[in-house]
Amino acid sequence: MNLENYFPVLLFLLVGLGVGVVPQVLGHILGPNKPDAAKLSPYECGFEAFEDARMKFDVRYYLVAILFILFDLETAFFFPWGVSMRELGWQGYVTMMVFIAEFVVGFWYIWKKGALDWE
Repeated sequence: MNLENYFPVLLFLLVGLGVGVVPQVLGHILGPNKPDAAKLSPYECGFEAFEDARMKFDVRYYLVAILFILFDLETAFFFPWGVSMRELGWQGYVTMMVFIAEFVVGFWYIWKKGALDWE
């Protein structure tokens, strides 16, 4: 095993660490550091915090957020499919129709379960 083959990997890691660490160190060393009471105070919409930051959120918020991410990612597959439709042919068309059918069934399921209802 020749260690010269791993030199590009080592160089990549060193450059990556340099790009990530050097600006932070330089900013910490060269940047102004003049803390005062206003800069060190907790800030929430211009006034002092009146509740604990670790309050409970409604589960529906997380459910809607996860469903948005899920369906947003699924719809991201439509554009490359549409662009390469001619190269894919009928096999690509049928595959995408199966994908769209699964998409619609999933959307129908979460709709019937009431996951999209907001009271």
